[in-house]
Amino acid sequence: PPHQRDYLSLHKKTESPIQPLTPLATIVPLGGSVEIEKLDYHHYLPLFFDGLCETVHPYEFFACQGVHDMLDHGGPKIQPVIPQLIIPIKNALNTRNHQVMCTTLKVLQHLVMSGDRVGEVLVPYFRQILPIFNIFKNKNINTGDGIDYSQQKKENIGDLIQETLEMFERFGGEDSFINIKYMVPTYQSCMIN
Repeated sequence: PPHQRDYLSLHKKTESPIQPLTPLATIVPLGGSVEIEKLDYHHYLPLFFDGLCETVHPYEFFACQGVHDMLDHGGPKIQPVIPQLIIPIKNALNTRNHQVMCTTLKVLQHLVMSGDRVGEVLVPYFRQILPIFNIFKNKNINTGDGIDYSQQKKENIGDLIQETLEMFERFGGEDSFINIKYMVPTYQSCMIN
């Protein structure tokens, strides 16, 4: 897809604020080479979100690290960029790749908590990003008497989807539950006793 090419070209042109130091992909965090607060969030945050579709090391690591660093330091710069993030989020979820979906769900949880009213700004976009949640919501591993270690590593898609929906409801304002329920009919509110 063109978005992945944009993300890959970011690193190949050395335009990236993340700089590789060794073949082991040890990196200088975004804050080490560039002050994160001075980055153009409208340019870099969507590019890093595009990179969430990557499964090849080190690109997937750079994308994930870049997203989390920018979300940690973005504050009020994140909310205006939300509309630009929807297509990369949708593309990542629609890969249906287990690793990509788990990473994207964790990023969505971080995104919702990254700034004031970010959860509320996401609500109108639920119709675009929640259909894939409905498909995978009940995808849990049945191990019988065995132990599912993916729960400890937060890699169980069904559990991650449930946690993400609950965060959407908590931080999405008064209309969030209705919108979630419309797209994921089996979702039960975590706010109503």
